[in-house]
Amino acid sequence: MKKDYYVYIVTNKSKTLYAGFTNNLIRRVDEHKQKKKQGFTRKYNINKLVYYEVTSDVNAAISREKQIKGLLRAKKIALSESMNPEWCDLSAKWYEK
Repeated sequence: MKKDYYVYIVTNKSKTLYAGFTNNLIRRVDEHKQKKKQGFTRKYNINKLVYYEVTSDVNAAISREKQIKGLLRAKKIALSESMNPEWCDLSAKWYEK
């Protein structure tokens, strides 16, 4: 069975950026929104999904996450804006009733 892996960027109102990797994007974004885990994203209220990529290769996802984490802030912003120039929360529609 094919499994998908996601590399993503989340942000907050101040546009503080966090890059991560997961095998379940909906669950992971929800964890950020609900502040379920201690750490950087909880401390800075980082819970708005602004960018993601999907691959079926776990090693490619891990490598890509490391690559994105190593980028300068300006490059991370450009990457996010390539998919999402308005900085909309890409997960917002998941929570609509």
